[in-house]
Amino acid sequence: RIKNRAPAAIQITAEQLLREAQERQESAFRAPKQRVEDFEELHEYRGRKRKEFEERIRRTRGSIKEWLQYANWEASQNEFARSRSVYERALDVDPRSIQLWLSYTEMELKNRNVQHSRNLFDRAVTLLPRVDQLWYKYVYLEELLQNVPGARQVFERWMKWEPDDKAWQAYIKMEERYGELDRASTIYERWIAVRPEPRVWVKWGKFEEERQRLDKAREVFQTALDFYGDDEEQVEKAQAVFSAFAKMETRLKEYERARVIYKFALARIPRSKSAGLYASYTRFEKQHGTRTTLESTVLGKRRIQYEEELSHDSKNYDVWFDYARLEEGAFGDLRSEGATTEEEETATGRVREIYERAVAQVPPGGEKRHWRRYIYLWLDYALFEEIETKDYGRARQIYQTAISLVPHKTFTFAKLWIMFAKFEIRRLDLSAARKIFGTAIGMCPKEKLFKGYIELETDLREFDRVRKLYEKYLEYDPANSSAWIKYAEIESQLEDFARTRAIFELGISQSPLSMPELLWKAYIDFEIEEGERETARSLYERLISLSGHVKVWISYALFEAEQIAVPRAMREEEEEDEDAEQKMVPGDTDRARQVFNRAYKELKSKGLKDERVALLEVWKTFEEAHGTADDVAKVNDMMPIVSKKRHVDQETGQMVEDWELVFADDERENNPTSFKFLQMAHAWKSNQNKGGNDASKPIISAAPALSTSNHKDDNAASDIGSSDEEN
Repeated sequence: RIKNRAPAAIQITAEQLLREAQERQESAFRAPKQRVEDFEELHEYRGRKRKEFEERIRRTRGSIKEWLQYANWEASQNEFARSRSVYERALDVDPRSIQLWLSYTEMELKNRNVQHSRNLFDRAVTLLPRVDQLWYKYVYLEELLQNVPGARQVFERWMKWEPDDKAWQAYIKMEERYGELDRASTIYERWIAVRPEPRVWVKWGKFEEERQRLDKAREVFQTALDFYGDDEEQVEKAQAVFSAFAKMETRLKEYERARVIYKFALARIPRSKSAGLYASYTRFEKQHGTRTTLESTVLGKRRIQYEEELSHDSKNYDVWFDYARLEEGAFGDLRSEGATTEEEETATGRVREIYERAVAQVPPGGEKRHWRRYIYLWLDYALFEEIETKDYGRARQIYQTAISLVPHKTFTFAKLWIMFAKFEIRRLDLSAARKIFGTAIGMCPKEKLFKGYIELETDLREFDRVRKLYEKYLEYDPANSSAWIKYAEIESQLEDFARTRAIFELGISQSPLSMPELLWKAYIDFEIEEGERETARSLYERLISLSGHVKVWISYALFEAEQIAVPRAMREEEEEDEDAEQKMVPGDTDRARQVFNRAYKELKSKGLKDERVALLEVWKTFEEAHGTADDVAKVNDMMPIVSKKRHVDQETGQMVEDWELVFADDERENNPTSFKFLQMAHAWKSNQNKGGNDASKPIISAAPALSTSNHKDDNAASDIGSSDEEN
């Protein structure tokens, strides 16, 4: 065990350890140097070394490394004949060893045996014609010796084997170095015959352009385009040729030629496969084109992007919308710029093609959420045909096809039916529009369809049809409060008040009813507007007997206090004087107080504290506006006191404090003694707060205005609650 873990006095670094290890290493073994004094010793040394080499070769005959060491040693002793003999013996063992041939030729070249090297290279390339390194060495030797015809002859032998592109380029560069440009052009032609690929055509064309033979360069590119033809696959393969040809014409400032070349290629290559060519064309138009040509180029680029996105997901309707808007925008720009009829037809065909491809992507499955975006493609298509092309027959056919495609037994789209009907109205075919609405309601009734049909007939002032439609609508959905209200409003506007009341009565008698409070409110508002206070009062009484909600009581009480117009019969008698103000019947505040009292007692009997507080708040505001100080004080006395009550939680066993609303009349009836004490404590606390400084203002007044949703903590309530518990 290590007892002392303190750091050592002398620290040893890693650098020091490595340095010491390096210093203590033993030196590598080195053979002693031999010194030869005379020819006899030299002869003996050579014999001994040859014996060693022969012994090693005998043991490892297939090791080229041993043969090379032996041959190089003989060459170092200037025994070239013996070295050649060793190399020849090695070639008998492995005549296809590239390393052996290269080492053999290098030995001859070092010793200036040029003819021997030529012979060796000739033998090597004859035996191994597919090894480019041997050919390169052979050509380099001949060119180094200034034997250009000999180098050319070697290249010719090499080219018969149809090597890779680097070999052809090396041959061409050699001819360029010696100014034989016609020969280089001939080599390009032979190269093309062997390997007719786009990059070779491009290199040849650039070569002819650099030597200022522009006609020849154009001829090369045109020959290339003729070679590939007009087939889509071949044109796609030759994109590099088109791009290089156009760039050459651009450099020569032949911009129209370049533009024609770009358009020719882009018209024959699919948009999804010509992104690079489009990018080049875009750059060209930005530099040398007009505004119109630049916009068309940008459109082409956007088309490629949309096609790529659709190739990944053909049912991406957002992309289809953007694509269609792009084509519609291009069509609009052409028309505004005064394009020819042929150009407009082409643009229109392109838009139709996009829409046809888009609507062909029918959503899978029978769920409506998958169809929501899809239907708008049909609507946009129909609007384009109606507004832009004025082809109304085609627009009608589009609507009919879309309607036949939707599975109306499962779900439907009211917007589709309504748009179709409005289209027929714009074509002044009212019977067709009514037939469309009738078919829709009969096949797949829906609220929006009824509303659309009713709106149409209302605009046409066909009120008999409107009544029939409302009857059908309410037969379909009798629980729809808004439908009853709208029906009654129509009859009210037609001043058929008996029919209006009958509709309201029939509506409130329905069970169940969605949002019945809206229908009751509309009915009561109608009677108030008609000046029928007694009828409205009876409606409030019926509604209270049904619901008894605090809001109904408040509305009832305020109704009794507010003034309303005189009955319509009296108004009609006084219609002769148009300038006279409309007479109003004042409200009855005593009746309003009676309603407030009834409401308070009703809510008290039900034990609804929060509702009572809300009622008292409105009652207090009412008395402040219409009553006396005594009336306000009376309501204040009815206001509850907020107290805090402690009790033990049954689940946790801990003391819990809860807010509680204590009403005076409740406590007076239930706990008269404790209530009197509570009032005295509350009054004392209020007086204390009034007598203190501004920083200690009372939190609870004698008659606090309370909000049942947010009761704040205060010392007075805490003290009162504690006293209550102690009692």
